[in-house]
Amino acid sequence: MIPEFHRPLSLDGIGAHGLDLTVEASPAECSALAVRMNLPAVLALSCVFHLIRQRLDAVLARGVLRARVTRICVISLEEFDATVEEIFQVRFVPSGEEADDIDPESDDEIPFEDSRIDLGEAAAEQLGLALDPYPRMPGVEMPGVEMPGVEVPRVGDAPEPHPFAALRRLN
Repeated sequence: MIPEFHRPLSLDGIGAHGLDLTVEASPAECSALAVRMNLPAVLALSCVFHLIRQRLDAVLARGVLRARVTRICVISLEEFDATVEEIFQVRFVPSGEEADDIDPESDDEIPFEDSRIDLGEAAAEQLGLALDPYPRMPGVEMPGVEMPGVEVPRVGDAPEPHPFAALRRLN
């Protein structure tokens, strides 16, 4: 299956000094990514990669992702446009050679086959990881929650003295 944002690159294209590439999604690819990521819209997506061969069949990729997306505010349920910028580092490794240990400090590994890596799919995955799971439109505040019979102290209010505080002083 070919992903929505497909930018294959042969490992042979990465020289001894690395390779710098920029990938940009077309409007049609942005629309398809919006459907995949359950977003109202992906308005623009580009990613700058610096690729370094670590060995014959592994590639270290450092990237800077920039995107403009339309989100739905979790508080007001209104649509708003947001900018996503993410600096990341991943490793491309042959399929089946991914590390078994799950170290949160190690680079994410992206498997590939046939000596071809997919920079578009890598950028799409980084966008998915960079999206805020609870997006809030700028300026929108969480409304106060009122519960009958329960008084919730407001931030900055001095706490009321405990009703038995005077008895403590009698000891």
